[in-house]
Amino acid sequence: MLKLFKKKKSTLPVDTTKKVPRHIAFICDGNRRWAEARGLPPLAGHRAGIANFENLVDWFIARGVTTITFFLFSTENWNRSKEEVDFLMNLFYTELDKNMKHALEKNLRYRVIGSRDRLPAKLAKKCDELESASADGTAGTVVFALNYGGQDEIVAAVNDAIAAGQPVDKEIFETFLDTGELLPIDLMVRTSNEFRISNFLLWKLAYAELLFVPEHWPDLVRDEKMWQYTLDEYAKRNRRFGGGKKANYSGNAK
Repeated sequence: MLKLFKKKKSTLPVDTTKKVPRHIAFICDGNRRWAEARGLPPLAGHRAGIANFENLVDWFIARGVTTITFFLFSTENWNRSKEEVDFLMNLFYTELDKNMKHALEKNLRYRVIGSRDRLPAKLAKKCDELESASADGTAGTVVFALNYGGQDEIVAAVNDAIAAGQPVDKEIFETFLDTGELLPIDLMVRTSNEFRISNFLLWKLAYAELLFVPEHWPDLVRDEKMWQYTLDEYAKRNRRFGGGKKANYSGNAK
């Protein structure tokens, strides 16, 4: 967030007849590749990846999206170099501190999902502070997945359900998940021509529409045309949730 990009004013009309995803989730991939393509050090890509972030959030909220989730740091990302991990932890702290003002100004609720056990103490504390300060926000929900792994979340929920000592169905089991109170994901967008879900929100992705785009995240985060593209692509999808259109499948005369 050290390098900021100017906010673009929207000239696109809001089409209220289109289907809009209530919950859109981004796997923010390609920061380092973006930097490499420009002859910049990899860490510059991470800075660019969070520039204009708040404008993106405001744009989607204004168009009817109620929850936006960003996959920032996975449980597997600890395998990166110490220099990169330390840089990211400091960057996240700075960003969360700035998000506090954004949350209060825009009446947004912020949540940080994932284990805080391995996070630096000051970053874990900042996560708590941001969630507490924005808990009453009603204009929309912004979620950061930080030190998050979908399999870990499900295993932890299973153990909690076992400890509760009662049989569970899907609805009850979901209450044990860290993400239980979040809406199911309607649309997941992954950047940088990667075609995986990478252990991301496995339960909430059960019936999500998936969209993979070639742009690196630092390009998408500041490209309003790409934001509109994601909504347009979602509006084209026919979500049947295992059902089908009405038809005379037997061929029998009625």
